[in-house]
Amino acid sequence: MKKYGIDILAFGAHADDVEIGMGGSIAKYSSFGKKIVICDLTHAELSSNGTIELRKKEAGSASKQLGVHERITLDIPDRGLFLTEKNIQKIVEVIRRYRPKVVFAPNEIDRHPDHGNASRLIREAFFSAGIRKYQPESPSHKPTNLFFYIINGYHQPDFLIDISDQLNVKLAALKAYESQFEMGTAGVATPLTDGYIESVEARDRLMGKDAGIKYAEGFFSHKTLILKEDLLGE
Repeated sequence: MKKYGIDILAFGAHADDVEIGMGGSIAKYSSFGKKIVICDLTHAELSSNGTIELRKKEAGSASKQLGVHERITLDIPDRGLFLTEKNIQKIVEVIRRYRPKVVFAPNEIDRHPDHGNASRLIREAFFSAGIRKYQPESPSHKPTNLFFYIINGYHQPDFLIDISDQLNVKLAALKAYESQFEMGTAGVATPLTDGYIESVEARDRLMGKDAGIKYAEGFFSHKTLILKEDLLGE
């Protein structure tokens, strides 16, 4: 059996989470021919603005902008991302089905409880997916790495990905979520409708500036990273 199926499997609690945290990185690696799948854990049915149907349409448009191979949505209830065996099993099934080389999840530290809960769930599922005797009816799979992206706020990351050439693609993907980031006539004010995209751009610019580049996205790793490039930069 082939060890890896896709290159990157990126999880989000809701549609738009992945785009906020790592849309530029997805655009970058998809342009390199990497196969990327996004899995939204919920339908975001409790969102203050928009509907399930509209969010799905917006997610499809954003995925097309980023060059995503496939996007799926699980049926975990919005605000129901609790650390239960049933929820872990659902995520394990996705990891084993797509057999990714690398998995991405939201950072655990975030103002939105769903993002932190999703982070913990995915971390548990990542480990269980590699255990042969866990749900033995499906072949186990152990990706090489689990990395965490930032949704809200600014945190000093463990490493950066340069998205200077992909920023405009990321912004276009975010703007596809008009129901979330634009104050429509039938909408209500939320933190997302008050210059949120601009704040994401400013954060990516600050991340990049710290590293001497224009724009970057920051990530965390729970295990030590090994530098494989020339330390002298030659």
